[in-house]
Amino acid sequence: MSKRKPYQREVSSKWWLAQAFYSKYMLREGSSIFITLYSLILGWGVFRLSQGEAAFNAWMNSLQHPSAIIFHFIALLFAIYHSFTWFSLAPKAMDIWLKGKPLEDKLIVSGHYIAFIIVSVFCLVVIL
Repeated sequence: MSKRKPYQREVSSKWWLAQAFYSKYMLREGSSIFITLYSLILGWGVFRLSQGEAAFNAWMNSLQHPSAIIFHFIALLFAIYHSFTWFSLAPKAMDIWLKGKPLEDKLIVSGHYIAFIIVSVFCLVVIL
């Protein structure tokens, strides 16, 4: 075995800040932390609902705290950012062929946006 030490390039902890592409990528991946926390909060709400009306109302009251409102706003922004970046990546994930030709990227992306708008309007109608 050789006693030579292999070359290892030093990598800064801020390597991802050097290029916008990497910064956007890290922001998108970091958004999963907020989405996960939001999912856990909703799961806790379902658990509290199973414990009765008083427990659920206490959970609902805790969501009215200013820090909870700020967290939900940040989580919403990250969810929107995550959704729109996924829509732009969808053509790479969906390899759709029609009549022997690949479907154009803009059709896949626009289909995602149209579906997003339809589902959002439907949810608003149901909620209101």
